[in-house]
Amino acid sequence: MANPSVIQGKMLINGQLVDSVSGDTFESTNPATEELIGIVPKATVDDVAIATDAAKAAQREWAKTDMGHRIKVLTQFAAALEARTDEIADLEVRDTGNTIKPMRQDVITAADRIRLYAGLGYELKGETIPATSSGLHITVREPYGVVGRIIPFNHPIGFAASRLAPALVAGNSILIKPPEQSPLSACILAELCQEYFPPGLVNILTGEGATGDAIVRHPDIKRIAFIGSVPTGMRIQHSAAEVGVKSVSLELGGKNPLIACPDADPDVVATAAVRGMNFAWQGQSCGSTSRILLHESLHDAVVERMVAKLKALKIGNPLDPNIDMGPMNSKRQYERVMSLIAAAKAEGAQCLVGGGRPQGAGFEKGYWVEPTLFSGVNTSMGIAQTEVFGPVVSIFKWSNIGEAIEMANAIEYGLTASIFTHDFETAMHLSRAVNVGYVWINGTNTHFRNVPYGGFKNSGIGREEGLDELLSYTELKAINWTPGVSSAAGSAWRQSND
Repeated sequence: MANPSVIQGKMLINGQLVDSVSGDTFESTNPATEELIGIVPKATVDDVAIATDAAKAAQREWAKTDMGHRIKVLTQFAAALEARTDEIADLEVRDTGNTIKPMRQDVITAADRIRLYAGLGYELKGETIPATSSGLHITVREPYGVVGRIIPFNHPIGFAASRLAPALVAGNSILIKPPEQSPLSACILAELCQEYFPPGLVNILTGEGATGDAIVRHPDIKRIAFIGSVPTGMRIQHSAAEVGVKSVSLELGGKNPLIACPDADPDVVATAAVRGMNFAWQGQSCGSTSRILLHESLHDAVVERMVAKLKALKIGNPLDPNIDMGPMNSKRQYERVMSLIAAAKAEGAQCLVGGGRPQGAGFEKGYWVEPTLFSGVNTSMGIAQTEVFGPVVSIFKWSNIGEAIEMANAIEYGLTASIFTHDFETAMHLSRAVNVGYVWINGTNTHFRNVPYGGFKNSGIGREEGLDELLSYTELKAINWTPGVSSAAGSAWRQSND
């Protein structure tokens, strides 16, 4: 007999909540307890084909709608999503291990971003170009058609719900593939999408890597967007290119520096360094400030404060609002982080805090890692080069600004950077010198509405979180009209064939 407490998830295809064609399923477990909490369908190539056909038909009708109608539907959807914040957040915590407060905020932020994209709808403008004195030369923005969106495990509902909005506002339909590690909130999202969108406009297909690959490789899906790791992003580019010329945007990993200059306040820097590591997500965030680059005059004072702050973090049941940090998302992620910690110790990095599994009641099961701080790290070490995607911070020491810049850029990543100084010229010099796509000066870890977010180098291609993302879901068409004598017969022919 099935356990009634275990969620029996469904996919959304063509407006129906369904199982996979094959009947195959996979399980999702609570990373804090290792208990089974959900069973969801495993979508196959056949499911992707059915969903794509439905999406093509729905998109043709959706593209005919006025922008005002799209804005109205998305705004209603945002309100419905926000109304279920507590329910969704509770499920997200049990499925991801992330703590309850930021998971509630994830839902609220997703609704806010949906409203942002809806509000930007009227900015999908073309141009009039004075190419000739007598002709009319204009550009218009047209949707790609069907787009595919692959979601990471750290913000399942936050990214799935908010990122469908720009695609739909631009006139596309969409296939969404939730993360296999944490797929359960997608079941609630499927219910909401079924209620608010026409059948086939939004399709949600749970599955593993093969499901995502089938979406990427489908010849009728010309636009692909992915958030996740660098290796997976590179595979997506390769797979997409094997079947056609596609528009692929990637928001990938980060090994993000926080650069503290001599005039910075040690208390402010230490607080920002801990906040920027996203311990509420166990450090499982592409934007985490995992490399702290301290001027030698600040080093000891900041390290002392960071040690105290990390030791004070409360680890435990992520549903408890007083807890600061929960477990890693999965056994695989836990084992990877622990192996990277062990390698750092073997290379000679000094572990000042953590470095192991917390002891005591409540930690017998689950994928727990202590907040960990390394000092004495240099750029040749693996811990300095590899994105851990866990609660691990490394401290570096520098003596001149050229050395700081060299340290900051001596990696394959280029997502974010934080700079702490009161000197304007120093701030501008560093912000231009670091090879990243998103810079905070005297701040960290805050995403501002309609400010484009994305990375340089292997941290990705394309920008999200604003108008740039909305425009990326359109293709630009140029129309050139040469004036001449109009033909009544031609107009009649066009009208009869409309």
